Amino acid sequence: MMLDVLSRLPIFVLHVTPGSGAIEGFLHPILGFDHLLAMVTVGLLSAQLGGRAIWTVPLTFVVTMAVGAGIGMLGVQIPLVEYGIAASVIVLGLALLLKANLPELLAMLFVALFAVFHGWAHGAELPEMDSIIITIAYVVGFLVSTAGLHVVGALIGYILLRNQRGALLLRSVGLLIAVAGVFIMSGLFTGA
Repeated sequence: MMLDVLSRLPIFVLHVTPGSGAIEGFLHPILGFDHLLAMVTVGLLSAQLGGRAIWTVPLTFVVTMAVGAGIGMLGVQIPLVEYGIAASVIVLGLALLLKANLPELLAMLFVALFAVFHGWAHGAELPEMDSIIITIAYVVGFLVSTAGLHVVGALIGYILLRNQRGALLLRSVGLLIAVAGVFIMSGLFTGA
């Protein structure tokens, strides 16, 4: 019910907004509710994993997302992209909820898989650009925005993990994120 209301709001429907390439690219991950949840959750998860994962997991996501964007910009089709994006929200939320103690390399592979879907969506939804410079600005914009959302998630996670109640709150946030992902997925199945 709530997702239906949110999906009718322009901010959650508009993935691409008018403006320069950099602004459009920067806003794309922020204005797409599914992208926003996944990006912040990668940061939260990296904080929960701790150690080097706080930077290697988000960096893996950003680099792999750039590759996925290139694939999308080239017009190469990847099946079930929207389902992969919705699944990323569910699985990342569950990883937070269950306090998944993944080895760093496995976590990197795990987010890389989802990053391909997110990147492909950004690249395939690239609006008509006047020049290669504006196209590059668009790509740089969404990569910077994604990295920023990862940092926001990591900082929130780091703060929450400073005490037991905060750690429990972080796991509860994981549940809410996974539930939001289920709503996003059900919207794909029902066409809502």
